[in-house]
Amino acid sequence: MSRGIRTRPEGSARHLSEAYDTALLDLDGVVYAGGNAIAHAVDSLAVARDGGMRLAYVTNNALRTPDTVAAHLTELGIPTGAGDVITSAQAVARLISEQVPAGARVLVIGGEGLRVALRERGLEPVESADDEPVAVVQGYGGPELPWGRFAEASYAIARGVPWFASNTDLTIPSGRGIAPGNGAAVEVVRIATGAEPQVAGKPLPPMHRETILRTGAERPLVVGDRLDTDIEGACNGDVDSLLVLTGVTDGAQLLAAPPQHRPTYVDADLRGLLTGQPEVTEAGAGFRCGGWTATAAERLQLEGEGEALDGLRALCAAAWTAAGEGTCELDGEKALARLGL
Repeated sequence: MSRGIRTRPEGSARHLSEAYDTALLDLDGVVYAGGNAIAHAVDSLAVARDGGMRLAYVTNNALRTPDTVAAHLTELGIPTGAGDVITSAQAVARLISEQVPAGARVLVIGGEGLRVALRERGLEPVESADDEPVAVVQGYGGPELPWGRFAEASYAIARGVPWFASNTDLTIPSGRGIAPGNGAAVEVVRIATGAEPQVAGKPLPPMHRETILRTGAERPLVVGDRLDTDIEGACNGDVDSLLVLTGVTDGAQLLAAPPQHRPTYVDADLRGLLTGQPEVTEAGAGFRCGGWTATAAERLQLEGEGEALDGLRALCAAAWTAAGEGTCELDGEKALARLGL
């Protein structure tokens, strides 16, 4: 087992909002879903902010501009300025600007968020492969993005123009369920061209760099709902993370998480910012958290009663220890069912 492999969620005697100076919050699935605030999000963020924690909103969704995102959050009851919002559009625009001349034309396959970010970097957005672009950038364009935009990207890439993607999230939460994300659209162009894009968004370093440059955070806590973007991004940036179970990730996926997808802390929702986190301790051949004890033999076993999240934390310790550097393959369905997760 390599050094630094996480085998259990950590505990914190202090409230997380006091232990960290800045919360780097994902949006979809954490703060809102389908445009509506997730339960407890507005009140929890207000308390964290009033206690001195800086709130920054870090999203892989490149469709909307920071101004639009900030206005939406403010309407939901979360006062936010455009400078508090960091998008994958900004990260990919910086990445492109470091590789092409100032004022260069960039073919945009996506929404207004990409165009605004490119202009901020002194680049000129264009709409056609025939406009002589020196780069192609692809970001989430919403459900109404015309199919012909993928063809336009393919024409330019086939001519040797370098291809960039804001992010490769295959799915995105919506008010009606899970919908295809920008990663699904990127796959369309990849299949058509055989090319590979340079990607900026979470979990890759360009997004973490953009976030730190814009926030100046010294003790950041990444807060997200996705293991393969938010939590892996925190791991890549060597910062702590809080997984909330209000979005994409469920208990079974968390138990099976490989090392780079294991969060520092786990909680039900954003109220987890306002509390300490219970310690998970070794108990004989298993692990104990709150009123629960979990062990791993041929399957994960759970005994006890009390707070369901404590049971999940104990199960994570048993599953991650059994898996080591791999993915846990032990059956935990019965244990999870007992928790109602």
